[in-house]
Amino acid sequence: MTSSWVLRAGVGVIAATALLAIAGPWMIPFDPAAQDLARRLAPPSWSHPFGLDELGRDILSRLAAGARISFLVGVTVVVISAVVGTLLGSLAGYAGGLVDDGISRLIDMLMAFPGLLLAIALVAVLGPGLFNVLLALTVIGWVGYARLVRGQILRARTFEYVQAARALGAGTWHVLWRHLIPTAAPSVVVQATLGMAGAIIGEASLSFLGLGVQPPTPSWGTMLNGGRAHLLDAPHLTLFPGLAMAALVLGFNVVGDGLRDRLDSARQR
Repeated sequence: MTSSWVLRAGVGVIAATALLAIAGPWMIPFDPAAQDLARRLAPPSWSHPFGLDELGRDILSRLAAGARISFLVGVTVVVISAVVGTLLGSLAGYAGGLVDDGISRLIDMLMAFPGLLLAIALVAVLGPGLFNVLLALTVIGWVGYARLVRGQILRARTFEYVQAARALGAGTWHVLWRHLIPTAAPSVVVQATLGMAGAIIGEASLSFLGLGVQPPTPSWGTMLNGGRAHLLDAPHLTLFPGLAMAALVLGFNVVGDGLRDRLDSARQR
C-alpha cells in the first residue's frame, strides 16, 4: 500500500511541475527560443541553472515550455478518452447483446496492437503535429476506460436499486447517468491519473521520433532527441529533461496507486 508520505511527495511533484509550467514565463527571465550560439552547450551556472542547449537556448525555460505541452496533451487526451470510453463502456455493459459484442470486439481489436506502435502508425499516416498527436493518443486511450467501465456496469446493473429504477420505468440514459456511471466514477478517476503518465510518455516518445511537436516549439521529447549527440560533452542536455519527465510520470503513477489503494480499502469496509 502506498504510504501517505509517498502520496504527498507525488502530489508535490505534480504541483511543482504544474507551477513551473504555468508561472514559467514570469519566473524565468529567458525566452525559450532565444539563441546564444557563442555560448552553446554551456554547462549549468548561476545565470542558467540548467545550462544551455546545442543552439544556446536556456534549458530551464524550455523545460517550463515543454511542461505546458506535456500537461496540455495529458489533460486533453485523458478528458476525451475518459468521456468516450465511459460512454461506450457503460452502453456496452448495460445494453448487452449486439451492442456489447460490437463494442467489445472493437476494444479487443485495438488492444491487440501495442498502443505506442499504433500511435506511431497513425501519426506517420496523418503527419507530424500536435493535433495529430492528440488524435492518435486519444484513439488508443479510450479503450482502457471503456473496458474498465464495462466491467463496473456489468457488476452494478444487478444491484437492487438499479432493478427498482428499471421497474419504475426509468429509461436507459436515466439509469446510466443517475445510477450506474456514478458507481464507476472513482475507478475512472484512478485510471485517468495513471493515464496522464501514459499520455505524457506517449507525447514525448512521438516527439523524440520527430512525429510529435515540431521545432522550434519546446517538447521534452525533442529536447532528449537533440541531446543525444552530446551525451559525453554536454550530458545536461538530456539529464534535466529526462529527470523532469521521470519525476512527473512517477508522481502521477504514485498518486494513481495511492488513490487505488484507498478506493480498495473503502470497498472492503
